[in-house]
Amino acid sequence: MNPLFIRETSDTPKVILDKQKNIFEISGLSLPEDAIAFCRQIFNWIEEYSTNPNNPTTFNFILEYFNTAFSSQIIQILLLLEKLNTKTKVVINWHYKDIDEDMKELGEKYSDIVNVQFVMMPYS
Repeated sequence: MNPLFIRETSDTPKVILDKQKNIFEISGLSLPEDAIAFCRQIFNWIEEYSTNPNNPTTFNFILEYFNTAFSSQIIQILLLLEKLNTKTKVVINWHYKDIDEDMKELGEKYSDIVNVQFVMMPYS
């Protein structure tokens, strides 16, 4: 399976989805004009990955900020990971700056939406 690598821009996050290296990460700022179109390739990759996933699969969200449109796409990603969790162990690491209460609260809110192990990971 080919990895998916999307370079970070001023309005889109860096995405690394690499089964062979066991790296699953979305990081940076996310303000895409068309969040659905941006995330379509992420959804497709996760769906293909789900046919033969690593065990466990640890997915890292290291987002500094994202807009409302991307927030709904995060929920869709989380729902795909919840579905994957029925086939293999999935852990979601939600990284947030230790001074960013809003990002922490969002992670806690998302953790209540899906039945997947969520680890809150503050950093300085």
